Amino acid sequence: MIKIYKTFGGFSPISKPEKGCWINVVNPTPGEIDSINRDFGLPVDLINDVLDIDERSRVEFEDDWTFVILRIPVEVLNNGIPFQTVPLGVFITENYTMTVCLQDNEVSPLSQSVQIREQYRQITDPVNFILRLFLRSGNMYLRYLKQINQMTTVLEQDLERSIKNKELNRLLKMEKSLVYFITSIKGNEIVLAKLRNAKKITSEINEDLLEDAIIENKQALEMAQIYSDIQSGMMDAFASVISNNLNVVMKQLTIISIVLMIPTLVASIFGMNVPNFLEESNFAMPIIIAGSVFLSIIGVISFRKRQWF
Repeated sequence: MIKIYKTFGGFSPISKPEKGCWINVVNPTPGEIDSINRDFGLPVDLINDVLDIDERSRVEFEDDWTFVILRIPVEVLNNGIPFQTVPLGVFITENYTMTVCLQDNEVSPLSQSVQIREQYRQITDPVNFILRLFLRSGNMYLRYLKQINQMTTVLEQDLERSIKNKELNRLLKMEKSLVYFITSIKGNEIVLAKLRNAKKITSEINEDLLEDAIIENKQALEMAQIYSDIQSGMMDAFASVISNNLNVVMKQLTIISIVLMIPTLVASIFGMNVPNFLEESNFAMPIIIAGSVFLSIIGVISFRKRQWF
């Protein structure tokens, strides 16, 4: 899908590109890729790089254009992993700015509130537009990290009582999301440093915006690393908890089996085809049942004194 807007805020769609416009491309088809290459001169290999979900963050400078790839967080609902990262490419020329991404995302101005989109519309320089994307990306990382922390807190309560691996697998998937976050944020940090020191950029960079983007990126990286360390320790601890819970259940089942074995043993003895002192008694059945119950109670009391039951 290809949309063209007069400003970075995305409020004024236009049919044809004009100087200073913003072109937003989301999950382009092969035909749209050929059209972008033909109409805007963006190399096909760069488009394919952005559409590669494993593409790393980087920045490239040429005489006529600048190309930046940053990795942004997205929420995932279909593969068990709550969050992952995808590349977002920004192609800058003298006449227009183009963003290319695999899917709709909350970093793009189009997915944000009107107040935030107004801030984008006030930006006329594409480099500062990129810095705004980095800042928004850092905010999204922090937001998703807080959600991961909340999900982890809920899982802690389930893991304390669990004897299965379901909760542990969910914790593992969240740890995988944190690994994606840490790797992507480190790549974005390198790109921000290159943009700050790039001699090819002749426009005036908003230093406050750049500083805010760097701070948000560093804060997201520190939080992701802290949460990753915590979850690594939790996984080791709760793996032992699950094993211990299973041992407790097995011990309880074993004790129940032993208690139930006592009346079975008594019934087997008196059920043998040999003479015993109760074969002629009318009270044989009640006596045997009472004896079995009494011995079972003695067994339960004995186990409880040893705190086995």
